[in-house]
Amino acid sequence: MKLIKLTAISAAVLASTAALAAEPVIVVDNNDAVVYEAEPVAVAYQAEPVAVAYQAEPVAVVQPANSYSDRTFFQTVTHPAAISAEVGTLGYGANIGWGLNEKTELQAGWAGGDVADLFGGDFDAKGINYDVDTDFSNPYLGVQLRPTGNWFTMGAGIIVPDNDIDVRANAEGEGYYSIDGNKFYAGNATLDQSLAEDFGGDNVGNLEGSIEHRNKLAPYLTVGFRPNITNNFGLFGELGAAYMGKVDANVRYTGEGGNAVAAQDAARQAEKDLEDKSWLEWMPIVKLGATYRF
Repeated sequence: MKLIKLTAISAAVLASTAALAAEPVIVVDNNDAVVYEAEPVAVAYQAEPVAVAYQAEPVAVVQPANSYSDRTFFQTVTHPAAISAEVGTLGYGANIGWGLNEKTELQAGWAGGDVADLFGGDFDAKGINYDVDTDFSNPYLGVQLRPTGNWFTMGAGIIVPDNDIDVRANAEGEGYYSIDGNKFYAGNATLDQSLAEDFGGDNVGNLEGSIEHRNKLAPYLTVGFRPNITNNFGLFGELGAAYMGKVDANVRYTGEGGNAVAAQDAARQAEKDLEDKSWLEWMPIVKLGATYRF
């Protein structure tokens, strides 16, 4: 606006000057009047430069939709990233995950139940075969990483095992347990001891008991894959192991009669063999599952 005003004023001044210059001039010389016409004079005016200031409009910066930088701890805890259902060697269960950043997820879950059949339902310890019944309870807390930013994952964490494992010895051959080189008749303990002696051993009845892992906290490591099927649904699989530690065994003989002293000896030796076996000291982790992402 200032520039326009200055231009208008300059134009007006130029016009006035031109008009004045165009008027005739009368000069009196020796009583004779002589009329002279003045030549118009061009006057140049240079306009001063005008500084115009512009104020920049504020720009709004939009964070990406999946940004974790502006989340508070409360928002992270109350807005989980995913829930999953799983089945595997730890049992049947589920977990919930919280996204810490684009490549890291905190997981808390539980898996349990009777999964003995996944391990074959039996095992051998020092020549004796044992049937196994299980009631697993494995709550866990861990971190799931996507180191390359794609479907490949790595996991680590802690399991708090509370697993009931019951065992029952199976007699083989002619019905004897062979324990520490000695034969123990596994028939009905109420049978007369003389029947067992006819087979060259002592009657101890049935040997039953339980084993328990010593670790109260079991660290684990896994690798796996987590492909997304849709924007919300995906599948996953994991392989790894958890260190459950060695086991404590408790074996007893059942029934009445027979040789009680021999039965006690057989039970104590069976406990020692089971602890040396340390069944599932390193528990394999194999799991499959499905995930829903929010």
